[in-house]
Amino acid sequence: FYVYPSCEGCIGKKTTDGKVIETDEDFAMALIEAEGISVVHGAAFGLSPFFRISYATSTEELTDACERIQRFCASLR
Repeated sequence: FYVYPSCEGCIGKKTTDGKVIETDEDFAMALIEAEGISVVHGAAFGLSPFFRISYATSTEELTDACERIQRFCASLR
């Protein structure tokens, strides 16, 4: 029901509003603020710098969520 993608490539980058992503927890918070996608930071499970996504939903919702995550990551500078 879960996958744990890495957000290591996003650490150290800035969001469009200037916040620096220093941890996987920062990544998870910035993602929900920017795109409305809720994930769990990997540190909660001893798995930094990963984040947890549940795939117990429809393919349509997963596709939308993945597109939003991709858009968020692409917006980081």
